[in-house]
Amino acid sequence: MKKVFRLRGLDCAVCAAKMERAAGKIEGVNSVSIAYITGRMTLDADAERFDEVLAAVEKACSRIEPDLRIVR
Repeated sequence: MKKVFRLRGLDCAVCAAKMERAAGKIEGVNSVSIAYITGRMTLDADAERFDEVLAAVEKACSRIEPDLRIVR
């Protein structure tokens, strides 16, 4: 399942790249792309576990950018 989310609090292009790498390592993530310019994240993950994977991605990203919020 592929979904696009808005990101609030994304302040740095380098942080976006770090978050993309961290999210890509999470089990269940097929692919992830974070665009700093548009403030959007495209997440492709297992449909059966999508909410669980999204929560793990949000947790991983908030370690890098503490003020980041994924708008659902």
